[in-house]
Amino acid sequence: MSSAKTNARKCAVQALYQWQMTGESLGRIEMNFLEEELLKGAQKKYFTEIFYGVPKQLNAIDEALAEFVDRPVEKIDPVERAVLRIGVYELINRLETPYKVIINEGVNLAKCFGADGSHKYVNGILDKVSKKQRAVEIKAKQEKK
Repeated sequence: MSSAKTNARKCAVQALYQWQMTGESLGRIEMNFLEEELLKGAQKKYFTEIFYGVPKQLNAIDEALAEFVDRPVEKIDPVERAVLRIGVYELINRLETPYKVIINEGVNLAKCFGADGSHKYVNGILDKVSKKQRAVEIKAKQEKK
């Protein structure tokens, strides 16, 4: 994975966190990121896709999460929630990205922005979601072994 995509995900976590906490408009948050040059080193197109895609598909994403989390999605720590939503968005929409890469990126985002140990929670949830969302990919990988 390119570091530009990783940086896009990092910016998306921060932007989605801000959106979750403030309810500010997506356009205003994006404009702030552009004006402050916070997207420097990030793949802007990927950031935009994730940042607008998660809210657009929020119900489907949260339904996919709800099946595997231990509390209502809205009660999950806001940083973990943003990371999980990005991971589920990618599992559903970015089929060209291997599920293990998505899980690994989610774990790294949780390590970067989340509380101590939050990466373990994110890893467990994204692993479970991937088994459902990417069952065909996982089965094909297992058959190659």
